[in-house]
Amino acid sequence: MSDTPDPAHSAPRFLGQQTALPASPGEALLDYVPNPRAGALYLVRFAVPEFTSLCPVTGAPDFAHLVIDYAPSETIVESKSLKLFLGSFRNHNGFHEDVTVGIGQRLAAEMQPRWLRIGGYWYPRGGIPIDVFWQTGAVPEGLWVPEQGVAGYRGRG
Repeated sequence: MSDTPDPAHSAPRFLGQQTALPASPGEALLDYVPNPRAGALYLVRFAVPEFTSLCPVTGAPDFAHLVIDYAPSETIVESKSLKLFLGSFRNHNGFHEDVTVGIGQRLAAEMQPRWLRIGGYWYPRGGIPIDVFWQTGAVPEGLWVPEQGVAGYRGRG
């Protein structure tokens, strides 16, 4: 399903070459590279405003704005592998809660950051927007964590 992170692995598999989207999240591999500032407490944010997956009941597309924040420890996730992983959800059936929390749990389990949170701001289906939030625990003392900056639903503009 996934590779275990190896902090010594510093040669990303996907950079510099054309890479097809994985067929499913389970087939997607994430690359982790050594944290160049392993001793520093800092925050990394990935904003994914055009995330898609499929409704597990109807098969219709679901759209979300994801925000992933993490404080690295020994490794950081390589962004192209993260894009491929997230893109693999385009043909994946899953409830908003399962998809959002599953992404956060996989990143946390493999990368083992000091702290991680994910916000899934799902656009309405049936007139109801669903926002899903998950984090690994309390924010580390001294870590600056700005607001995720995604407005409550009013067109998510």
